Amino acid sequence: MRRKHREEKNYEPDIIYQSPMITRFINYLMKDGEKTVAQKILYQTMDLIKKQTNQDPLNIFNLAIQNVSPEVEVKTKRVGGANYQIPQPVPDYRKITLAFRWIIEASRSKKGKSMAYKLAEELIAASKNEGSAIKKKLDTHRMAEANRAFAHFRK
Repeated sequence: MRRKHREEKNYEPDIIYQSPMITRFINYLMKDGEKTVAQKILYQTMDLIKKQTNQDPLNIFNLAIQNVSPEVEVKTKRVGGANYQIPQPVPDYRKITLAFRWIIEASRSKKGKSMAYKLAEELIAASKNEGSAIKKKLDTHRMAEANRAFAHFRK
């Protein structure tokens, strides 16, 4: 039986930057339903970005998300008893989801500083095409490139 098609959600813009993308990021950052904590962390992060770069933090945030978003990924498919990693283009909604996930993962893996500071560092690095999240994207692209020979199995 086929799955239902994915329904697009409409996100309310956040209270400070009026951006639905910020609202989505806050939802990904949130742990155990503590949305106000996640909002506080993100707004502190944006203040830190503004202090460190003297630029609009929303532009840095959007550039970081754009830089981290992957173009292709590999999906496993079983063909004739063997599993193949098949490179596939990433849909737009998934690009953003993966970018959010990788940036937050990279920030959480760092030690010794507050989450707002670690997140600000990661977003600034990602906007310059550096950092752990960008490395994750490049690894994904490299994996897809290595398995390009199996692209003909894609539907």
